[in-house]
Amino acid sequence: MCQMCRKDSYHSFAPTRRNLLLGAAAAGLFWASATDAKETKAPPKPENVISPDASLKRLMEGNHRYVEGIARRHDFRHEREALAGGQNPYAAILSCADSRIAPEYAFDSGRGDLFVCRVAGNFATEETVASLEYAVAILAAPLILVLGHDACGAVDATIKSLKDDKPLPGHMPSLVTGLSPSVKAVTGQAGNVLDNAIRQNVLDNVAKLKAATPILSAAVEQNKLKVVGGIYRLKDGKVDMVA
Repeated sequence: MCQMCRKDSYHSFAPTRRNLLLGAAAAGLFWASATDAKETKAPPKPENVISPDASLKRLMEGNHRYVEGIARRHDFRHEREALAGGQNPYAAILSCADSRIAPEYAFDSGRGDLFVCRVAGNFATEETVASLEYAVAILAAPLILVLGHDACGAVDATIKSLKDDKPLPGHMPSLVTGLSPSVKAVTGQAGNVLDNAIRQNVLDNVAKLKAATPILSAAVEQNKLKVVGGIYRLKDGKVDMVA
C-alpha cells in the first residue's frame, strides 16, 4: 500500500474528537429511546384501560353476576406476578367500612381491578380525596363510584346524635361532622329519614368529588373521569344507581 493510501485509510478510521462526540450522542439517543420504551410498557392489566362509560358498564355487569350467584373464577395466583410491578384499576370506589360491604365481591372483580377507599359513612375526607386523586392522576382510573348502603349504622348514629344533642364517644364525633350536612339537608322531608339521609350523603359526596380542584374537577371537565353514586342493598347485594 502506498503512503498516500495509508494516510487516507488512517484518517477514515481514526477516532477523531468529532466522531467520538457523534458516537456519544447516538448512544445517548439509543438509551433514551430504550428508557422511553420501558416507561411506556403495557400496563399490568391491559383490559382495564377503558372509558368511563365502559367502566361503569363493567361494574354493573359484575354486580349482576354477584346478585345472580354466577361469579367468575379469578386466577389470583397468576395475576400476582403481573401486578407486582404496578397497577391500573379500571374503577375507584369510595365505600362504607361496614363489614357486610365488600366492593371486590359486589362487583365480581379480580385483584388490581378496583382502587377502594373505605370509611364509615362513605364520605370524602381530605385523605380520601387525596387517595382518589392518586387513583385518577397516577393510575388513570376513569370512574369513581360513591357506594352507600341501606341501614348504614354511621348515618343512623349521626341522626340520633343530632336529634338527642348527645356526642358520640371517642373519635366518632368526626363521623357526625362529616355526615351531618346530609342529615340536616333531609330533615323535614317526607319518607324514611335514614333512607333519605343515606341517599343524600351519596349525592353530596358525588358532587364534592366532581368539584374537587385541581385534579378531579379537571378530569371530569375533560371527560376523562365520571363520578357516580350507588346504594348497595344488603338483602340481595344489588347496587342501585342514584347519581
